[in-house]
Amino acid sequence: MTVSAHDSDDGPGASGGLEDSYVVGVDFGTLSGRAVVVRVSDGAEVGTAVCAYRHAVMDAKLAVTSEPLPPDWALQDPEDYRDVLREAVPAAVRAAGIDPARVIGIGTDFTACTVLPARRDGTPLCQVPGLEGRPHAYPKLWKHHAAQPQADRINALAHEWGEPWIGRYGGKISSEWQFAKALQLLEEDPDVYRHADRWIEAADWIIWQLCGTETRNTCTAGYKGIYQDGRYPSADFLGALNPAFASFAEDKLAHPVSPLGARAGGLTAEAAGWTGLPEGIAVAVGNVDAHVTPPAANAIAPGQMVAIMGTSTCHVMNSATLAEVPGMCGVVDGGIVAGEYGYEAGQSGVGDIFAWFLDHAVPADYRDEARRRGVSLFELLSAEAASQPAGAHGLIALDWLNGNRSVLVDVQLSGAIVGLTLATRPPDIYRALVESTAFGTRVIIDAFSSSGVEVTEFVVAGGLLKDPFVMQVYADVLRRPLSVISSGQGPALGSAIHAAVAAGAYPNVPAAAEVMGSKQAAVYTPDPASADVYDELYAEYVRLHDYFGRGPNEVMHRLRALRDRVLATEPGASEPGTSEPGTSEPGASEPGAAQPGYQEIPSPEGSQR
Repeated sequence: MTVSAHDSDDGPGASGGLEDSYVVGVDFGTLSGRAVVVRVSDGAEVGTAVCAYRHAVMDAKLAVTSEPLPPDWALQDPEDYRDVLREAVPAAVRAAGIDPARVIGIGTDFTACTVLPARRDGTPLCQVPGLEGRPHAYPKLWKHHAAQPQADRINALAHEWGEPWIGRYGGKISSEWQFAKALQLLEEDPDVYRHADRWIEAADWIIWQLCGTETRNTCTAGYKGIYQDGRYPSADFLGALNPAFASFAEDKLAHPVSPLGARAGGLTAEAAGWTGLPEGIAVAVGNVDAHVTPPAANAIAPGQMVAIMGTSTCHVMNSATLAEVPGMCGVVDGGIVAGEYGYEAGQSGVGDIFAWFLDHAVPADYRDEARRRGVSLFELLSAEAASQPAGAHGLIALDWLNGNRSVLVDVQLSGAIVGLTLATRPPDIYRALVESTAFGTRVIIDAFSSSGVEVTEFVVAGGLLKDPFVMQVYADVLRRPLSVISSGQGPALGSAIHAAVAAGAYPNVPAAAEVMGSKQAAVYTPDPASADVYDELYAEYVRLHDYFGRGPNEVMHRLRALRDRVLATEPGASEPGTSEPGTSEPGASEPGAAQPGYQEIPSPEGSQR
């Protein structure tokens, strides 16, 4: 464990004694949680610590029983989230070298939709004696995609009934979201469903642990919980899906929805004991890792699209205009900051795709060469891919190895690479995969523009901004400059900004973002010659996108159905290639590599973030 303190001397900034005040932001990612201590007066990050989840992602088997999980499942253990509070928060404060009494608030963000069933007192069902061996009692991670049949039925009925809310989600709700996952729970394990007094986002559950009070935040309620215009889908609609589902929203979701930046309550004595922070300090209302990031970049004006690029990519932006954008994840009034319509779109696989390729498709001699040069395999492939001009590899790929979130909203799609020959080498494929994710982002931007929601600036946050090759490809493909967030831990800083508002240090999130958040404008600019080639490749990408994704050829769906049928006939079989608990991968809002001055906390099993 490496410990080093950042400079925490008082600096310039807001008046009124804020120079002596600090807040803590905690970013709960896919594989780990990161805590950052931030000075309220200027947003300086003075201490950080990371805690890896002991159980990582359970997508092959349930840790407590070793029971194999079906395809497309992804579960977590909520005790891992509490461990972040017990370990990362006090370690970050120690690394900052400050008196904990100077901390005035704590804010958090979470992956979404990561959702769990709980008792009325907030106890997760997987921690209720007798239910620990039931997979449906555990939190379903955002990339749990096994509720696609339920999502399909919700979408079909919404269109059949002409439900007004379906347009706010681009015409489709996702299998990742609250209602599809809850319906799956009801229909596959009705006993666990009956035990669930509350169905709650992990973003809200962690606030419950901190302040002892149940809350529901505007962001997850709107984007993941179909909460529009002050209400959930009607009991009649839900009952038409399944009679036992009619009271779901009233019984398991209903609760006042709180605005972002509001104070959820004060830190309880128990949580103060976990974190080492003063009892009673402000706890901010929960938030989502992506949506909390724009304030950290001070990129909250209409038209500023922020792409949080990691395991997956989430694209969020504000607009003064309410529009229905086909294939978007949602639009929510106040979903990012109050007074603006917040839009969300996304790609369900980006960094995960690159990691998959490196883990499973790169020969050993490349790893040997990376070791010889003293660089990572990512750095080696990026350097070799960057040395070739755009279009030289003769390839085009579809970035659907984890399905398509926007604009097709179909997790049953899969990846494809066209143009492979015996001369194709790993750097060629790696470059094609990077390009494919950039093409996917261009499809999203085009969908917003064609719906009257213009993107005026593209701002990048997340772990992938550390790779200049990836950033340059995106600038060339998008034909626009790329700005980058100044912070290397945008979600955690964004959570800290919301904590400062909840503590009363600033009147609202925009005022805090102006002081505490920042970005660097136009760090990467498009190369005209490469952009011309990418225009041609993008046209081919769109042809393949529509051919495989919009109906002319359903081969990807047929292949998945065949796989599921074969696996269902093999006792104990799980999806090929799924990871064991504790396996590492780059994270969606994952904190990224440890940096000097940060305190790294390994999990007891030694798993990485």
